Amino acid sequence: MWRQLTMRRLTTAILFLLLLAMAVRTPVDTDIWWHLRSGEYQIENRTVVRTDLFSHTRAGAPWINHSWASQDVLYLVYRLFGMGDSGSAGLALIAGLLAVGGMAFVYAASDASVYVRALAIVLGAATAAVFWSPRPQMFTFFFSAVVYYLLWLYKWRRIDRLWLIPVVVLIWGNMHAGYVAAFILLGGFIAGETAANLLGPRTSTILGWPEIGRLVMIGAVSAAALVINPFGLDLLKLPLATVNIGVLQDFIQEWASPDFHQRHTWPFIWLLIGALGFSGLSSERLDWTDLALVSGTGFMALLAGRNIALFAVVATPVLARHADVWLADRGWRIRLSERTTPWMARLNWLLLALIALGVAGKIAYALNPAMIREAQDAVLPVRAAEYINTTRPEGLMFNSYNWGGYLMFAAPDYPVYVDGRTDLYGDDFLREYLNITFLQGDWRAALERHNIGWIVIEARSVLASALREEPGWRLDYEDEVAAIFVREDAS
Repeated sequence: MWRQLTMRRLTTAILFLLLLAMAVRTPVDTDIWWHLRSGEYQIENRTVVRTDLFSHTRAGAPWINHSWASQDVLYLVYRLFGMGDSGSAGLALIAGLLAVGGMAFVYAASDASVYVRALAIVLGAATAAVFWSPRPQMFTFFFSAVVYYLLWLYKWRRIDRLWLIPVVVLIWGNMHAGYVAAFILLGGFIAGETAANLLGPRTSTILGWPEIGRLVMIGAVSAAALVINPFGLDLLKLPLATVNIGVLQDFIQEWASPDFHQRHTWPFIWLLIGALGFSGLSSERLDWTDLALVSGTGFMALLAGRNIALFAVVATPVLARHADVWLADRGWRIRLSERTTPWMARLNWLLLALIALGVAGKIAYALNPAMIREAQDAVLPVRAAEYINTTRPEGLMFNSYNWGGYLMFAAPDYPVYVDGRTDLYGDDFLREYLNITFLQGDWRAALERHNIGWIVIEARSVLASALREEPGWRLDYEDEVAAIFVREDAS
């Protein structure tokens, strides 16, 4: 019973409190805003956005809004918490809960003693945390962990709850295009178990051919379930089309290979080395499916940083299991008593209360409206948007890619030039945007072609420096973050 609060239960409780403290952070993500603007429109008009309503460069163009359902959820949370900085705090909180929920499924699939499991989960969470922000991708992280757990139950516990996977994929497909991860996981299990049957010695953990056939069938049913969405078959084409946008790898950090000079990527290195290292050191053979999943998602993570979170989902249980076996091989195992004396139970409760108080304080500090405002002021054109709404400049706007979503939400009367919806704009347009911002080619003609009347850009950007000297443009507003330039003949 929990009133006994044994060391096992205390360790588990402390672990998840610390995970919550890690996951709930001051929200500064620049992409959340176009999701909120879309959700706002959909909630107010009781519809799904299918064409571009928010830019002047793609106005009316078809848009496969694959995150429509999560946008509604996020906007409702934002509104429930009171909009503004308080609403941002609500978004950070739901992102944290999705992160912890996902790690709870990873924890359940990590077959090891409680301390080994806890240490592995902390490393896995630190690895996946590079992906955690209040955006629809958090639903992908959560559902990835759920699908992995269901597959783990099927293989390692012989508990068949695979029928839940098509249900999860049906919901997932309306929340975020990261649903592809479900098929990566299914493919990894099918490939690994097939290889085990053909190449490895038979063991009790290897699925037989009929069981592999059931995985194939579940994959087919899940693919069919994806069609149940507002965009039909077009949703199936979106992931491939997005991956083929070259600017993503050239310009968007999360789509590029991880920069291992940045310390936040180091947990990924440690998890990769740990999972493979302990698999080789322990007396238990590395399972073919574990090999397929760890190597496959590891390769994906090395290509694009956004895939690190999926790697963490599959590598953490492998690390926990093999590290636990390696310790057991040497007789190094801590056995925890399931019973406590009354005074020890009180001490455990006191320790848990102190840690919970510290975690609550950390979260309150991170979600303090003043702290959120200060953090967002440092990276977003908050004051520039207020100036735009007050002075109401004439003509069409050119804006920073990173700020398009925020301006879409904070200055909704002004259609943006570009924002984070890369699948809507396409490779050619985004390269033209880069040419303008870095003064490549005939960038002046590009601004003329789009009939740009004013520009809101980073104050210290290359383009801002050029416009300060450019005839026909004047600096109309500037703060530490943003600058607004107006075409003189447009005023």
